[in-house]
Amino acid sequence: MFSLISAYQQAREGAPPVTHLATPADKAALLAELGNLLDLPLIAVPPGRLAQVSTLTASTAAQAARGVGSVAEASALAVFDDDAATLAGPRHISRDRMATCAIALGVSA
Repeated sequence: MFSLISAYQQAREGAPPVTHLATPADKAALLAELGNLLDLPLIAVPPGRLAQVSTLTASTAAQAARGVGSVAEASALAVFDDDAATLAGPRHISRDRMATCAIALGVSA
């Protein structure tokens, strides 16, 4: 949990208020506790939706594992309805490098 909170706190610095969390559907159970702790709803993003999203970061590990440049960035953007959604910046990595977080801006689907 420490890793998730660390990445989240870094990503929030200078960003607008966060209204929800998003994660790949198969990781939703892992993020549920963070959602409860922060009192934010959690959106489980289907795998096919992640692959449709362009990211700022191009991680070879994320590309190999999930077919996207950044799982955090793709998850954040995937919950928005249109291509007008943008990232507040590139993903942030927890200090222990075990979690990443990105914040997207747009109109929810």
